[in-house]
Amino acid sequence: MPNAIKKNLPVRANLLPPLIAARINLRLKHLMDIIMNTIKNYASRSLWISAIMFTALLAGCGSDSNNNSSDNGSVAAALTVTSTAPADAADPVPLNSKVIAYFSESMDATAIDGFSFTVAGDTGPALTGAVSTDANSSSVTFTPSAPGFTADTPYTATITAAAKSLSGKSLANDYVWQFRSGIAADTDAPTVVSTDPTNAATGFALNRNIHAVFSETLDPASVNSDSFTLTMGGTPVQGTVSYSNKLVTFNPVNNLAASTTYTATLTMAVTDLATNALTADYIWTFETGDAIATGPEPVNLRTAGDFVILTKTGITNVFQSAITGNIGASPITATAMNNVSCDEMTGTSIIYGADDAYVASAGGRACFAGTAPDNTLVANAVLDMGTAYNDAAGRTTPDFTELHAGDVSGKTLAPGLYKWGTNVLINTDVTLAGSANDVWIFQIAGDVLQASNTQVLLSGGAVAENVFWQVGGGTGVVLDTGASFKGIVIAEKGVTVKTGATVNGRLLSQTAVTLEMNTVTAP
Repeated sequence: MPNAIKKNLPVRANLLPPLIAARINLRLKHLMDIIMNTIKNYASRSLWISAIMFTALLAGCGSDSNNNSSDNGSVAAALTVTSTAPADAADPVPLNSKVIAYFSESMDATAIDGFSFTVAGDTGPALTGAVSTDANSSSVTFTPSAPGFTADTPYTATITAAAKSLSGKSLANDYVWQFRSGIAADTDAPTVVSTDPTNAATGFALNRNIHAVFSETLDPASVNSDSFTLTMGGTPVQGTVSYSNKLVTFNPVNNLAASTTYTATLTMAVTDLATNALTADYIWTFETGDAIATGPEPVNLRTAGDFVILTKTGITNVFQSAITGNIGASPITATAMNNVSCDEMTGTSIIYGADDAYVASAGGRACFAGTAPDNTLVANAVLDMGTAYNDAAGRTTPDFTELHAGDVSGKTLAPGLYKWGTNVLINTDVTLAGSANDVWIFQIAGDVLQASNTQVLLSGGAVAENVFWQVGGGTGVVLDTGASFKGIVIAEKGVTVKTGATVNGRLLSQTAVTLEMNTVTAP
């Protein structure tokens, strides 16, 4: 009997939440001593004494556990992987790159290691390497041991359900993604491609964050309060620094001072996944205004913001449209934009393709860019479009839910976060009233349907670049004949702009964009 008890007790303990495993083991050892002594002296009563004591032990241990549960017994949301670098199906990946997974919350460094986070080639054992966590970005990094990846090899990265967050949450299932190594190491330094506010900007809102977008994925551990600073007249501004998918954010603890010049600095301590550093400190200045912005923080489009039209499956166009701003499609071939002519692209606007297959229907190829670097540029922009969609869709605590049952015809909408589980209908003019710093984010599970000859109007100084339409419906966005639309569309499906309709904004579609003699202008 003692041997049977010794065999079964550890098994029961292993079924309990890991956070209390150590405490159980100590109690088990103490319990076993008591049981053994009891058996020696009271053999006839050993079974019921042991059972009573073990039941009490388990009840006491269970009362300490709050893993994934609230006080009322409900199960908390599971841990999720929000993105990875390299992304799934990335090709080619530099030989000296690290592998990163971003999570929905910060990870427990003691619960994710070389066993629960592995990277393996198509043949041979998993790579050896170091696993590290970064709380600021809620990320975990796998750094392969030298010499890194083997050239031109498929790799599979796996994070098992054994990985846990600091709050004790686990993945519902193993998370697996794949990529392929290239033939060369990354020796290029990262660069800053845009900032918000821009250099020398004026009138910046007092309660907004400061952002910088980089040319490539950074090592999250290199982005912190030492490598990204904000000063006012040489005095440091207190704030928190965070990083996610090429976007670095400085969030001041307090509102900025009015009518004041600030200096933002990114130092050479910032590195990419191959440990290449900025070649010099990046410094820019801006001046605040006196306004407090209302509405949520804007959606940062990253490099998708360099396009007025961006799609995955192409652009259909009825000649002649007028397009101000770059357009592009990826991964579909550039022939999917053949119906857009360079004669329809104004100024220095460029057509970017996933390859060199563009054949203009009229106007030649003078505005087309389809070399390998251009292919990479538009592919990265499409990835950033997906990130922007997830950002907009993932905003919580809406200011307005199911407002007017989705029919905003004739309404005036204040800045804020709006959420609808239905279509949004614009059958008569709708007005967005606010200042130049105010922001609207519309989370729409259905489609956006705007009737012919209606308008989305901006009043009070509101600007189209601060209006975001995140559209998840199966059709997407349909702007009927002669409609006038304002804002940035980030659609899971298509965008259809019918004859003579105009857009002041951006059309970012996970499928296709259809134009019919339209005017589309980047804000």
